[in-house]
Amino acid sequence: MTAPQDTPPAGGPAPAQQGSLREGVVQSLASADLRVWPGTPYPLGATFDGVGTNFSLFTEAAERVELCLIAPDGGETRVPLEEVDGYVWHTYLPEVGPGQRYAYRVHGRFQPEQGLRCDPTKLLLDPYGKAFDPNGLHGSPAGGSSDHTMTCVVINPFFDWSTDHPPNRPYNETVIYEAHVKGLTKTHPKVPESLRGTYAGVAHPAVIDHLTELGVTAIELMPVHQFLQDGFLLDKGLSNYWGYNTIGFLAPHAQYAAAKHPEAAVAEFKSMVADLHKAGIEVILDVVYNHTAEGNHEGPTVSFRGIDNAAYYRLSDEDKTYYVDYTGTGNSLNVRHPHTLQLIMDSLRYWVLEMHVDGFRFDLASTLARELHDVDRLSAFFDLVQQDPVVSQVKLIAEPWDIGEGGYQVGNFPGVWSEWNGRYRDTVRDFWRGEPSTLGEFAYRLTGSSDLYAATGRRPGASINFVTAHDGFTLNDLVSYNEKHNEENGEDSRDGESHNRSWNCGAEGPTDDPEILQLRARQRRNILATLLLSQGTPMLLHGDEMGRTQHGNNNVYCQDNEISWIDWSLTEENAELFDFTKHVIQLRKSHPVFRRRRFFAGRPIRGGDQERDIAWLTPDGREMTGEDWDSGFGKSLMVFLNGNAIPEPDSRGERVVDDSFLLCFNAHYEALKFVVPDGAFGAQWMAVLDTSRPRGRGQLTANAGDAINLASRSLLMLQKVK
Repeated sequence: MTAPQDTPPAGGPAPAQQGSLREGVVQSLASADLRVWPGTPYPLGATFDGVGTNFSLFTEAAERVELCLIAPDGGETRVPLEEVDGYVWHTYLPEVGPGQRYAYRVHGRFQPEQGLRCDPTKLLLDPYGKAFDPNGLHGSPAGGSSDHTMTCVVINPFFDWSTDHPPNRPYNETVIYEAHVKGLTKTHPKVPESLRGTYAGVAHPAVIDHLTELGVTAIELMPVHQFLQDGFLLDKGLSNYWGYNTIGFLAPHAQYAAAKHPEAAVAEFKSMVADLHKAGIEVILDVVYNHTAEGNHEGPTVSFRGIDNAAYYRLSDEDKTYYVDYTGTGNSLNVRHPHTLQLIMDSLRYWVLEMHVDGFRFDLASTLARELHDVDRLSAFFDLVQQDPVVSQVKLIAEPWDIGEGGYQVGNFPGVWSEWNGRYRDTVRDFWRGEPSTLGEFAYRLTGSSDLYAATGRRPGASINFVTAHDGFTLNDLVSYNEKHNEENGEDSRDGESHNRSWNCGAEGPTDDPEILQLRARQRRNILATLLLSQGTPMLLHGDEMGRTQHGNNNVYCQDNEISWIDWSLTEENAELFDFTKHVIQLRKSHPVFRRRRFFAGRPIRGGDQERDIAWLTPDGREMTGEDWDSGFGKSLMVFLNGNAIPEPDSRGERVVDDSFLLCFNAHYEALKFVVPDGAFGAQWMAVLDTSRPRGRGQLTANAGDAINLASRSLLMLQKVK
């Protein structure tokens, strides 16, 4: 059924057969025998207080609003909302409590060219819904029909958090693990089948043991806000696996709950957070506040569009039938409107205060900075975040780009924010695949990207360093494919990034050539070691520590199957990779010189040439000159990190003293001689990391002036002995 093209009768009842859950079963308030109290305009949404439930909905476009209570058999009782304060419609129902399914019908003008899309034949979801009945999530709403059976559910908000202690870990001690709730757990042999793909599965001891053994300190979950499926994907037998298609900003996705009754997702999510906190692991949510699942002007009317289209969405100035789209999804949220901003801020505070999450990664965050058309880092949204006493105190990570003009804003977000550092990703990929003229850029990225973040008063932790993420190749595929292979997505491989900065090491995809396999394994270790030894905050993609492959697909957003899930059946090679990754994380954790809170100065800290905190050296052991940095063919260098020249104190104000290290990078296609620098840097050294070895353990000792043969495309790290 498509939306009507003329204005529905003002004040008239909605035809029951067009949008009710059960055709013909509609009760008036009188026959329902409900007590109705005025209620309050705040908090918005459905709020159970232990006695009854307050319902509150913002809409400036409405002429009349009906709260629809849904019975277990699908029958619908409509409660007119008579109280209106500042365009917030509200009531309190003392007989209504947790488990009650509900939605709204909004009466008003339907004039799309003026931005008005009220239609009481549509059963609308509460923008502040805290739980959703999953019945109907795969049905017609995502396909564009007005008839659907998805509803909101009143929840019991009470949960015993008395023993919860969020880790509250600073950025310089953080190692992030990006993961998908389902993909992480779906095939884990030690997780009971009934818990695979769920919040309870993430909290299972076998999964938590894996994370703690690896050494990560935070899990960044891909979208867990309630999302809808896309009709065009369902028609092709695919689905929206990633979940960047939000419809409920305060509700955990119902289908990730192991228990299938409507309220289960909320309690199960809270239990997962509490269990992860007990293990010392923070929970960061990947959130999508830039658009919703309603899509463009031809998309379904499920919630925001039918409640107040012009308030919630950016509409075209020329014809308000159409939407401004900075996201490639059909619409963009109108962050210029105070109630939309309020929704976002209320959502963020709810997830911190009620769900105890530790931070957020904002998808396409540049969209939130667009006051008019340009990206403005001082927009209202960022002002609100800066002054908010709750939200400003958790981890705030921007994906600092969108698809609009001027949307690439790496390094330009305000001081309280950290950012996914896309330049780090590109530089490290280029360096290890042997691209020319990368040394200077590589040095900036290795040392925390001061060129991007120092000017705004930020520290190295503002740089979220990553080489792979959900969007793109896995680490295994990055070194195994030159081209994307997205045939399974049904778009003739037109989708996904075409310029991946990848290198297949001599053969496209699977091979049994031992030399190529050895090189690929070494490249994986090179990239992981670089990532984990760089200043800043490292982020790993789930499964990279075990050689996970997507078989060359760099855009698995629609692949809810073995292509995207982690394969937990470790081969010996992948067990070695896990052990290697764990070893490097432990080195980082044990030595503060790799996780400094401040940028390197590159000059004497306390006087004397030996006290410089960092020095850059050529492979022959002399200090780099301008000519060396500008050499287009240079693909190797050494860096000295002085553990005796860390200027910042520890958390108790004590001076930090660490060992000193010499990192030797050889991205050339052939082995090179590296000369240990003179005694001013150190007299004797021992290898603690060697990427030419499967598990990375070094077996070498060297003195100042010794020449070391460094394998092609490898990294060697020496620790100062004396």
